[in-house]
Amino acid sequence: MTQEPWMDVVNTAYETLDVALVGPHVLQVTLNRPDAGNALNTQMGRELLQLWSALTEDAGPVRCVVLTGAGGRIFCAGGDLKERNGMTQRQWQLQHELFERMYWTLTDLPLPVVAAVNGHAYGGGMEMALCCDFVYASEVARFALPEVTLGIMPGAGGTQNLPRAVGERRAKELLLTGKPLSAAQALEWGVANSVYPMGEVLERAHETAAVIAGNAPLSVRQIKKSVRYGGQMELRTAYRFEVEAYNHLVGTQDRMEGVRAFNEKRPPVFTGQ
Repeated sequence: MTQEPWMDVVNTAYETLDVALVGPHVLQVTLNRPDAGNALNTQMGRELLQLWSALTEDAGPVRCVVLTGAGGRIFCAGGDLKERNGMTQRQWQLQHELFERMYWTLTDLPLPVVAAVNGHAYGGGMEMALCCDFVYASEVARFALPEVTLGIMPGAGGTQNLPRAVGERRAKELLLTGKPLSAAQALEWGVANSVYPMGEVLERAHETAAVIAGNAPLSVRQIKKSVRYGGQMELRTAYRFEVEAYNHLVGTQDRMEGVRAFNEKRPPVFTGQ
């Protein structure tokens, strides 16, 4: 029997990731290089690009993704500077082009992605969290974009996504000093949605992902698209974009099922059609 294409996402033997269904419609993706602080190396960049591309093409039953890090206290330490040590300029740029494609594919993923930031998220790790739809953080987590202390600058959306999350003045303070942000500050400034005790953050992310996955999947996708692209438009154009997204849902079976279930006083059963 031919395997469904989306099954390759779960069954692939990744070197740097652990990928598993944690519910009927929720996929957990774990950055799995704990001995290296889950740092982003070339292999992880390739595997994440492959994973996000496959989910974009065919998500199968997956309706929501939880992204976290292995090892307890580090989400992602950023780019692997040990691997980068000694790279030529050309090698560095080629690697970064790979990372750029990976981050953009994550950003454009039609499925919602919840970042369960279990520990430190530095450099590219913080940028990865900022590419997700929202962030749940462990109380021991710290966030930083320290590239300015290394003679470079954020190059995976940090100078764009951070100001959109916290405002220009706060973003420039973090970007120009490279200083870390505590979990409590991240919550106060809008980087994180919620902060939980260290052992609870993943469980809470799973709970929220399950709620999202229980909603109409076509509606979820259209909402994500409308928020993302509408936020880059002036208000009247954005409103028209929202109405177009809305109209795509009117003829769906899920819309009819939602109304039926409401009137029959039962939970809806959404199929994504």
